[in-house]
Amino acid sequence: MGIFQKSNSDNIQAKPLEYWEEQSYMIIPCNSAEEVINETIFDRISSVDGVTVKTCHMLSSDTPGQAVIDYDGEEYRIAFYPEKFEVPDIRIKEQFFSDEELSALKNREEAVTVFMPFKADSQRSYHLQLKLAVALVPDMVGIYDESAEKLLSPRWVKMAAESRILPSPDSLYTVQAVSGKGTDIWLHTHGLCRCGLSELEILQSNRENIDRHYELISHLASMMINKQTSPDDTEGFYIGKLTGDMPLVVTTRPWTEGLKYYKNLKLGGLNDRENGHNTKTSLIFIYKNEQDEENKVISKITDYDGQWGDNPLLFLSNQETDRMKALARERFGLVKKAFENGMTNVLIKIGLAIDEQYRNDDNDNQKEHIWFELLGFHDDTFRARLIQDPYWIDGIREGWEADFTVNDITDWRIFTEEFPISPEAAYLIAYQ
Repeated sequence: MGIFQKSNSDNIQAKPLEYWEEQSYMIIPCNSAEEVINETIFDRISSVDGVTVKTCHMLSSDTPGQAVIDYDGEEYRIAFYPEKFEVPDIRIKEQFFSDEELSALKNREEAVTVFMPFKADSQRSYHLQLKLAVALVPDMVGIYDESAEKLLSPRWVKMAAESRILPSPDSLYTVQAVSGKGTDIWLHTHGLCRCGLSELEILQSNRENIDRHYELISHLASMMINKQTSPDDTEGFYIGKLTGDMPLVVTTRPWTEGLKYYKNLKLGGLNDRENGHNTKTSLIFIYKNEQDEENKVISKITDYDGQWGDNPLLFLSNQETDRMKALARERFGLVKKAFENGMTNVLIKIGLAIDEQYRNDDNDNQKEHIWFELLGFHDDTFRARLIQDPYWIDGIREGWEADFTVNDITDWRIFTEEFPISPEAAYLIAYQ
């Protein structure tokens, strides 16, 4: 019998974290590891803006190279070593690779692994690790983020490293979907443990509801990274509203406890955890009402199947909306360049002041964020046409035109024949 094949789940114990869960591991393919790890490596680390090397040790036959660095006033410990490289078997690539990039990736046989523990601000730690990777291998062909089981595009990495803005929370993890012989789908994350958080899971999803469940687990993971904490049995997270303004309050339970609420699991049960998903990972549950939350009565996510509606409202933190707005403005120059090069199907979200009679504490910064069609540029301004009626602004309607500046922008999209391009995906046009 396997180590977890027991009829009584009360005795289940979580296993210790794996090395890629304790720290953040990134594998950087290169032409020659020896050309990366040499006497100049600490100078290249020092070249990262904001970094000062305090102590350093070159690798030996039995220990990795190490450095203690100061990054904008906070101390980090990083380490590195060479290894052989082979493209991992990842069926779904979250980021786009051109045929040339994939070919270059497959032709690399060596790599340098850089690993480090994250500080309390996981996004900042991740940003630093990307910057270090670019400094070590400027001509990189990609990165395998081992902790998140994700391949990173070289264009995305370079653009993120150069940015003043922190990477998005969803850059730090992946959500994987595993299906078995039946209809069940098991959703689970990779990458949250290195942030000091628990990985997340939804059991007994299915094809009909997987999109909503995927959206939920992703949204909760990003919120946890923003808050640097997880919902638990003492307090749930109010993360959105479903049909009829039904509140969506979620909580989590460690998998060793959460499995007790599932009987006859076909996927994600004890047998599926003998060689993984058995360390720090939690199942997502819901509180259906205030009384349930007070009494710690939890229900399965699947109890809400059929109640998501067409457009459930999931909340974003002020921290994340500010980050998204800053990124849209930072990369708006790419929109102008694309527009002038013939990519004219562009929408821009603008924040407009709402009318006095509609103002209350629920309105974010007393502005309504609404989509416009980009019409053209003139010096430092651009002209745009409103494509929808506002809710809280009288006197303007769909079709209204006005001139704006970059400081009015909160988001944008460039629509191509293949896919829409957002500020997060600007790497798709940045180096063309």
